[in-house]
Amino acid sequence: MSLIAEHVTRVKASEVSVVTAKALELERQGKSIIRLSAGEPDFPTPDHIKMACVKALCDNKTKYPPAIGLPELREAICLKLKRDNALNFSPQQTIICTGAKQVLFNALTATLNPGDEVILLAPYWMSYVGMIELSRAVPVVILTSHENGFRPSAAELEKAITPRTRWLILNSPGNPSGAVYSVAELKALAEVLRRHPHVWILSDDIYEYFVYDGIKFQNMLNVAPDLADRFLLVNGLSKAYSMTGWRIGYAAGPEELIKAMFKVQSQSTSGANHMSQWASVAALTGDHSFVARNTVEFTERRNLVVTLANQTNGLSCLAPQGSFYSFISCRGCLGKKTPGGSCIATDEALADYLLNDAGVALLPGPPFGMTPYLRVSYATSQSNIKAGFERIKHAFGRLC
Repeated sequence: MSLIAEHVTRVKASEVSVVTAKALELERQGKSIIRLSAGEPDFPTPDHIKMACVKALCDNKTKYPPAIGLPELREAICLKLKRDNALNFSPQQTIICTGAKQVLFNALTATLNPGDEVILLAPYWMSYVGMIELSRAVPVVILTSHENGFRPSAAELEKAITPRTRWLILNSPGNPSGAVYSVAELKALAEVLRRHPHVWILSDDIYEYFVYDGIKFQNMLNVAPDLADRFLLVNGLSKAYSMTGWRIGYAAGPEELIKAMFKVQSQSTSGANHMSQWASVAALTGDHSFVARNTVEFTERRNLVVTLANQTNGLSCLAPQGSFYSFISCRGCLGKKTPGGSCIATDEALADYLLNDAGVALLPGPPFGMTPYLRVSYATSQSNIKAGFERIKHAFGRLC
């Protein structure tokens, strides 16, 4: 009899972690690897945020924090949501967690029973599926398409809802697609949700600041405030503030749900890093000018990736509207053979070929719920992007 729980055996390790481990092993063997896989901005954490952490250390703020989060940070989150999103929440409606990933895990753990259903919009962030399955619930996938900009219709959402549906997870701007929902699209989805009051909405807004071409980010509550009593907003400091390693995420929603998430957190990790929380207060209340500068750079990187991808035989790339990923169709590469005679039958085989033969780390489509695609992260320098695509073109040129 296996020691490992049956539902855990069905969950796969994060593909990002797997690819990162493979890349590290190849680097240890002396191979040069260009990483276009991780969603980690290469910009440094701004100095005023780092100095707030230093001050917290010097002030001996190194003890256990409140498990639900520092009052000062919860207040800063409410100010941020009012200032940037025109949303009104009280500190009692917020919780601080060890990254947005733990926010999501706490919310799903606190609300899902075995057999409950969670609607995902493919392509989706890969960890959603694992978290749902760890709660012994069932992911229900709405498959979008390249042609509709990776966004579903209201009719598709209506069709996917059943009496067992517990959540709809929205991620805009999206990972890996970069899709951003318009006001009209959000209103149409909200109209469906009004007809199904048992369905809650989880809005993953972690990439909210990175939108391009004059597009304005909108949260569903901006267009459907009447859904607030069954709505959870999830965000964090990792992406916009270049604080991936600081591990601070947060949620805002109904007090009953926040209390349940606190219960889960109090029995697992307790409070998020004390010094990181003080640094996050400085991040949310201090200078934000660097966010606009970083967005300009991400725009240039996005344009570079789209151009280079569409100049590469076998690839086809839509310009993402937000985030810092491109989800690139590689259908034109399938069926070809490597110099060693192996057939590239899948996007996973293509990603392995590019890592092992070209030294380029990126992610295939299946962990995101769609195939055949490659996800390229442009959270790295333009020189790395150019060098990576030079290697990709050379590797493709060796296929026959």
